[in-house]
Amino acid sequence: MPAHTDNDPILLDFPEQFQTERLLIRAPLFGDGPALNAAILESRAELAPFLPFARTLPEPEETESVVRRGRLHFLDRTDLMLILTDRHSGHILGASGLHRIDWKARKFEIGYWIRTSRSGEGLVTEAVRGITDFAAAHLEANRVEIRCDDRNARSAAVARRAGFTLDGVLRNWKREEDGTLIHEMIFSKVRGTDF
Repeated sequence: MPAHTDNDPILLDFPEQFQTERLLIRAPLFGDGPALNAAILESRAELAPFLPFARTLPEPEETESVVRRGRLHFLDRTDLMLILTDRHSGHILGASGLHRIDWKARKFEIGYWIRTSRSGEGLVTEAVRGITDFAAAHLEANRVEIRCDDRNARSAAVARRAGFTLDGVLRNWKREEDGTLIHEMIFSKVRGTDF
């Protein structure tokens, strides 16, 4: 990769979609909002304890606005929102992405959620493995992280199943809206050791 792209990630060229065994994982597209909104509404009870965007019922237009901003951020390389779709039907199953990007260090954080009706099938673990491989191959990742609330056992289990190592726990990391202090678990994979 040319050295000048380290200073200006907008010059990086990489695919906007890739496949795993059961998923097509792609950049957001204008018009994804209504289907993504339906997935959020279906999954609100499971998402709300850990994801603030699910605590109030978003209107389809609000989700479309998020998708459109996600598309723009993908293009300017400041955040890489990814839509998880069923590879065969094309239905939107959830969202993921590479966030809190540090292009100089080539560090990325994976976030993820899937609609309730498709949870328990191993799709999130499959997505995380695919996204990690994508980051290693196309973005020259040196570090990929997963961070989650220590009360979110399902998210931590995904990290472990996908081969991430627990680096540590940030105790009393953040205060929730109800005043509860929470701890954050930090998992990682690093180049040369894990991929």
